[in-house]
Amino acid sequence: MKRKITKAVFPVAGLGTRFLPATKASPKEMLPIVDRPLIQYAVEEAVSAGVDTLVFIIGRTKNAIADHFDKAYELEEELRKRGKNELLEVVQGIVPEHVECVYIRQAEALGLGHAVLCARSVVGEQPFAVLLADDLIDAPVGALSQMVEHFNKYQCSILGVERVPEDHTQQYGIVRTLPFAKRLGNLDAIVEKPKPADAPSNLGVVGRYLLTPRIFDLLQTTPRGAGNEIQLTDAIAMLLQEEQVLAYEFEGRRYDCGSKLDYLIATVEYGLKHTELGTGFRDYLHQHYGGNGLNPATDAD
Repeated sequence: MKRKITKAVFPVAGLGTRFLPATKASPKEMLPIVDRPLIQYAVEEAVSAGVDTLVFIIGRTKNAIADHFDKAYELEEELRKRGKNELLEVVQGIVPEHVECVYIRQAEALGLGHAVLCARSVVGEQPFAVLLADDLIDAPVGALSQMVEHFNKYQCSILGVERVPEDHTQQYGIVRTLPFAKRLGNLDAIVEKPKPADAPSNLGVVGRYLLTPRIFDLLQTTPRGAGNEIQLTDAIAMLLQEEQVLAYEFEGRRYDCGSKLDYLIATVEYGLKHTELGTGFRDYLHQHYGGNGLNPATDAD
């Protein structure tokens, strides 16, 4: 019997120090891209891929995330009284009725691997997805949906990867692959944040993973690695000694919204294609900046 991906883990316990002071009291995952927070884009991507259980690994200051996905009775009643039915539908549709949200507290920040391990009690012995909301991926078909399609066929762990500048390898887990299928490589090695001279390739792992439950056993025994944290990359390196692991070069554009510059670029790009605001925003940019700095493809629309 083929296994399906129905659970997704969102490690959202990080401090978001690169965006201080904005993230002093509000999670970085709640930073908005136009009119939706980053975490909502990731949730929508997961739900569209068939996920019905969302597991949030939260920290002490992350209550805003739970509040965002919770039912807001007072707000809904006020919108109903004022006849603002379109906004009411937006608020009520943040999480579809068939989708369950689960929140698990990560008491100590011990790294991505430890955050994933915290989800074991909910995920159990099922394959599951991991999404990092910092990585906003704009694609006609969601990156996770693309990966799930391949998982349904091959029934093994799959990592989302993309080509990164060679001088940026120290920012990523870097993989070496052997040819397998179109956009898919058989994982041969994975190294956490290697120096460019030591990197096995320029294929970097970004914030999308499909993992088999065997990863939990391996994370349980994974020693602390880079940054004195339990690295998911190290556990995956052990996993590929036992099971097939694939690397998938997804279709779409990724914005690293953990970077202030990429966050601003994503805001502009999503603003330009927004159904209500796009035309007015584009006119403003042309009027005040003459199109300078706009994406050529977007500017030509």
